[in-house]
Amino acid sequence: MTQDELKQAVARAAADYVAANVPAGTVIGVGTGSTANFFIDALAPLKDRFRGAVASSEATRKRLAGHGIPVLDLNDIEEIPVYVDGADEIDAGLNMIKGGGGALTREKIVAAVATTFVCICDASKKVEVMGRFPLPVEVIPMARAHVARELVKLGGRPQERSGFVTDNGNLILDVHDLKITDPKGLEARINQIVGVVTNGLFAVRPADLLLLGAADGVQTIR
Repeated sequence: MTQDELKQAVARAAADYVAANVPAGTVIGVGTGSTANFFIDALAPLKDRFRGAVASSEATRKRLAGHGIPVLDLNDIEEIPVYVDGADEIDAGLNMIKGGGGALTREKIVAAVATTFVCICDASKKVEVMGRFPLPVEVIPMARAHVARELVKLGGRPQERSGFVTDNGNLILDVHDLKITDPKGLEARINQIVGVVTNGLFAVRPADLLLLGAADGVQTIR
C-alpha cells in the first residue's frame, strides 16, 4: 500500500470509531494535515449524526465547511467527546511531535478540551525515540532570537520556518538535532521560555488511542 492508501485506511477506521463511540448530536474535534484531511472526507457521509465540529486550523475549517459540516467556535462548546488528528512522530507511550503543518497551538487547545484523543497515522510515524522530525515551536515574533538562543542551550538547532506565519500571527522555529528521551519534561521546559506560545510536543496530554496504518491493516494501540 502507498502512504496515501495507509492514511486513507486509518481515516476510515477513525470515522468508524467515531460512528460507534460518539453519541449523536455532539461535537467532535478535527485536526490538521494530510491524514486529518482524509478523515474529514471519511466523516462527510456521517455529518448529519453530529451537531458540528471544532477545527484546529483555518485550513481544516475550510475543508469541513466544504463538506457541509458546521464549524463551531470552541468558546461555545463545553465538551468534546473525541478529537481526531495525525502526528509527525509518535512513540510507544503515545507521546507525539505535531506541528508540521504549523497548527500546533490550536491543536493543543482542542486536544486539551477533548475527552479522548485519537491519533491517526501511518506506520512510518511510529518511532522508539522522537526527534528525527524537527520539533516545531511557535514563537512571538519579537522573541524569535531570544527563544532561538535558549533552544540552542537545550541542545537543539533551531531554524525559522521560511515564509510561514501561523493562524495566530506568530513564527515557527523548527528545532533539529534533538533526541527526546523525556518528552513531558522537555515540553514543560520549552514552554517556560519567555516568548514561546507552545511547542509541538504532545506529552503532557498524549494520545489516548492510536490507529496505525500498516501493510497488514490498521492496528489499534492504547
